[in-house]
Amino acid sequence: MKLLVNALTLAGALAAVVIVDAAWRQSQAGERLPLSEVSHIHGIAVDPADPSRLYLATHYGVWHTSTEGTAERISDNRNDYMGFTPHPSEAGVFLGSGHPEEGGNMGVIISRDRGRSWQQLANGAEGPVDFHAMDISGADSNVIYGLYGNLQVSRDGGKSWKAGGSPPADVFDLAASSVNPDIVYAATRNGLMISRDGGSSWATAGFEGQPASMVKAGPDGAVYAFVLGSGLVKAPAMALAWEPVSDKFGDQILLHLAIDPNDPKRLFAVTDKSKILVSTDGGRNWVPIGS
Repeated sequence: MKLLVNALTLAGALAAVVIVDAAWRQSQAGERLPLSEVSHIHGIAVDPADPSRLYLATHYGVWHTSTEGTAERISDNRNDYMGFTPHPSEAGVFLGSGHPEEGGNMGVIISRDRGRSWQQLANGAEGPVDFHAMDISGADSNVIYGLYGNLQVSRDGGKSWKAGGSPPADVFDLAASSVNPDIVYAATRNGLMISRDGGSSWATAGFEGQPASMVKAGPDGAVYAFVLGSGLVKAPAMALAWEPVSDKFGDQILLHLAIDPNDPKRLFAVTDKSKILVSTDGGRNWVPIGS
């Protein structure tokens, strides 16, 4: 794969993926846009009621896609939603963080109506926090990890938070294990890392020296990651035996991944160019949607 992108390029892609046009900035709740115009995507989730539709957390609110290749803003504001993660067992419940339109940090926020309205759940430790990476454990949904300078951990569903250990340097993404609530993975500038003690200590999980932009734990415990120079890789539950899945991404970098809860072979990904891709064969082949 001709993907000779260094870590500085990856950091730039994660910091500012696209230029947002005036129509996008001024969109109102209920307004529809072509999916190709939705940009600065910070998170993605599959609609469990209709897996052909997606929820997108962006710099300008939460959007819901249609099968016609459009997207509708469903959030009642244009806040900058970060750390967006769906609840693993409660359909339509999302957790997030980020910035309100007027500035500042939102702390840990929750939506119980599929992204339409949001309420603060907690400030986080020494907050209000702005988690750019957050994930709920599929093994125990009371366990949530968030990154705000240092790692923070909640063990009561996000109501209270405690500082964890020091995270690895330059973390781009976090993934909580689906089979063990004390295991958390990190995608970093220097490869993949793993903690087996709730974030207190970390060890190399593979691809040392290669920037990893994304890591995601599937409901079956398998772990996906995107590694520059290697592409999309996968390891089985409770093992670090990484296998190649696909390197057919050209110069695109995967930043976010979502797995259809009803069909684990159906994957969706967001690239650094704000393109949304879909795979129906477990990630081997991909096609863009909303083009």
